[in-house]
Amino acid sequence: MAMVLQANDAREWCYRGEGAVNLVLAYSGEHPDFVGKVLRVQKVPKNGSQRENGHPGLTELERLMWKEFEELVSAPTKEMAEYCFVQHVMCSLLGSKNVDAGIYIPVTREFLETVDNNVLCQRPSWRVDAAMVNPLCDSVLLISDHSLFPRGALKEDFCISVEIKPKCGFLPLSEFIASENSIKRTVTRFKMHQALKLHQGKISEISAYDPLDLFSGSSDRVHKAIKGLFETPQNNFRVFLNGSLILGGLGGNADATSCEVGETFENALKCVIQAVDGQRTQCFLDLISKTIFSSGLLNKVLEVQKLDNADIEGAIHAYYNVISQPCAVCNKLSAEDQLSERYSSLHSISNDESMKIVRNYLIAATAKDLSMMISFRPREDGSVESPYSMVSLESTNQSFDYKAYFIDLDLKPLERMEYYYKLDQQIVGCYVQMVKSMQQLSHIE
Repeated sequence: MAMVLQANDAREWCYRGEGAVNLVLAYSGEHPDFVGKVLRVQKVPKNGSQRENGHPGLTELERLMWKEFEELVSAPTKEMAEYCFVQHVMCSLLGSKNVDAGIYIPVTREFLETVDNNVLCQRPSWRVDAAMVNPLCDSVLLISDHSLFPRGALKEDFCISVEIKPKCGFLPLSEFIASENSIKRTVTRFKMHQALKLHQGKISEISAYDPLDLFSGSSDRVHKAIKGLFETPQNNFRVFLNGSLILGGLGGNADATSCEVGETFENALKCVIQAVDGQRTQCFLDLISKTIFSSGLLNKVLEVQKLDNADIEGAIHAYYNVISQPCAVCNKLSAEDQLSERYSSLHSISNDESMKIVRNYLIAATAKDLSMMISFRPREDGSVESPYSMVSLESTNQSFDYKAYFIDLDLKPLERMEYYYKLDQQIVGCYVQMVKSMQQLSHIE
């Protein structure tokens, strides 16, 4: 695409949301190249240094680690490395049908600065304090807006979409988990992280959602998971009607769904779900649950997540092998520690084996952080053949076209391994302390 986005184009891009790394903008203009598209615009920490797109794609060690993927290794910039990672790694693992790598398009600094200023008042204040649009980038990622269906011959009055962050769908069994952290084998990472977030004041209450239910393969448990997400959306559940958010938070956590919010949502579903008042929300949640259960969408996600079979408590040792540095974790262990010998075995493996463990951990980390976007539109009786999958909702006697995509497939940098280890220890430590405190209180009572 030859077009370069300029400052005056910024008014046609509106705030859709954001994560830790990117801002998402939806197109509101009429240009045919952009209708039905969104931009992912890179952010930069306010306390960090800005950098240009010309930054090398991968570090020397990362190029060695990803050597099996020639396009990724030869990517000239970090942005192109991100694109190649999605195109050549995640597409092959999750299936190209459900992954959209997008394309990078050039932008001016003035476009980025204008966008940053335009969306300021719509962003959560804590996001504003933490990061801004990186004005030194020279390109942004253009992808399809998966909350909508492409314009076509069919009459498309209404489209409703749900965005779900499934998180990690299994309990780790790794032999490298320390005995004091054994609770990881019985309590999900998501549940433990909720306790830390509550302690830090990042959330107001614990989520009702359990990822193990969503990944269970049981119809009843999948429905329980969707109900939990609806009751406590946080940043894990959002619903869009014709591309506009009607449930969940724009750039951060949403509070528990109150009666008032629930009533507004129930009313908004009138144009899509043909049910009596008070039943539309339940029917919509049934539709999501049935689609996830019958499609098997999460089966591949779980497979990719399980590439992490060493857990971070094992992978961190392989990481120190890769960077050829003394292991900071082993340095803190006493010679008598039961795990010391087990960890020693990790430090005796080949460099290729170490790189494989770390590479698989980072790929799995992407799969644990991705989002899934499922869009529905009602099918009219006798409508023309559709290229999309179909799901029926018996309770309303309706049929829907649906399409599903995995998004937020960010390449995790090698240097994040130490952060992942420290966060893991913090999450487990906080949860163990919370359990102890609760037990002490129960004894007092």
